Amino acid sequence: MKVLVVEDDRGLANGISFSLERDGYEVCSGGSLKQAYRLLKEQEPDAVLLDLNLPDGDGMEFCRRIREESSVPILMLTARDMETDEVQGLLSGADDYLTKPFSLAVLKARLDTVLRRSKASRERDREESRPDLCCGEIRLVPGPMKVYLKGEEISCSTTEFRLLYYLMKNRGQVLLKEQILEYVWDSAGSFVDENTLQVAIRRLRRKIGDDPADPRYIRTVRGMGYIFASP
Repeated sequence: MKVLVVEDDRGLANGISFSLERDGYEVCSGGSLKQAYRLLKEQEPDAVLLDLNLPDGDGMEFCRRIREESSVPILMLTARDMETDEVQGLLSGADDYLTKPFSLAVLKARLDTVLRRSKASRERDREESRPDLCCGEIRLVPGPMKVYLKGEEISCSTTEFRLLYYLMKNRGQVLLKEQILEYVWDSAGSFVDENTLQVAIRRLRRKIGDDPADPRYIRTVRGMGYIFASP
């Protein structure tokens, strides 16, 4: 994994680089936005550690610029500790936000997390670009994220589509609640509980015409999770 460190404090940048390289990362670093943009193009890093206060500009604006061109994970590093700054940083496209001073252990844990989420998201996108899934009267078209029931398109949210896709892809297999939560929600970094899953299942059943008392497709496996069954 290659990490771009954008930090004008050379002592801090060197410390971060040394620690990451010791853990097996490949690291490139720059102390200005001009250097950072050049390295981003040349090195194509897997993640960016971005300081906000740089000599030639604001890191938040640079973050927005990156987001126009790339989905590379961005972890902001800053001395700005106001809640509004954190919110603005996340809204500008950062995946996480870490205020100074911080420990290297926490930094590496946060970096590992955003990289894991990014990998899961890429894998999910690849899976969902595969051919249509069909079962009974349901047809799911992964590319445009459309769902058809008896030939008629039904309206589904992104979450409902992911949920139905995961269930249909693993048709006939019992999926634990934890597996479903991780695939549908946690890969995007969202914290949810089992009640959220139950509500989503209830909405999805209603849309595909499943009777909650005797479902044809999405069946509850008590104490475990759910299974998508062929009618």
